[in-house]
Amino acid sequence: MTENISALNSTSNPTHPCPFCTLPDERVIAHSPLALAVRDGFPVSPGHTLIIPRRHVGSFFDTRSDERSDLLALLERAKAQLISEFQPDGFNIGINDGAAAGQMVAHLHIHLIPRYLGDQSDPRGGVRWILPEKACYWDG
Repeated sequence: MTENISALNSTSNPTHPCPFCTLPDERVIAHSPLALAVRDGFPVSPGHTLIIPRRHVGSFFDTRSDERSDLLALLERAKAQLISEFQPDGFNIGINDGAAAGQMVAHLHIHLIPRYLGDQSDPRGGVRWILPEKACYWDG
């Protein structure tokens, strides 16, 4: 990639720089005009990928329509790349939007998590397990 990511994002705090605004170019596995794709630094499965807007924005709901379109197009490209490289059996797609939702980096990022048959004994409920007491609604 020829563009320096940190130069594109001048809004990061110099004392606590945003890790997504200061990504080294070699971490980027795919990019588009308004978004980047990188492998998660702490993957929950092989191929776990993050789709990140280039502009420093904390919430999905604060993105512009052109950014949302670009993020979703890059999400689709990243999915195709994961299918080719890792052959997953399914995907979880998630956004932790706000501290109450578990967002730890205040720069929007979409998790694209490849899932593999047998990676969990019972994957039913998927993202519902963020609140375990409400996840297993089919037994109650």
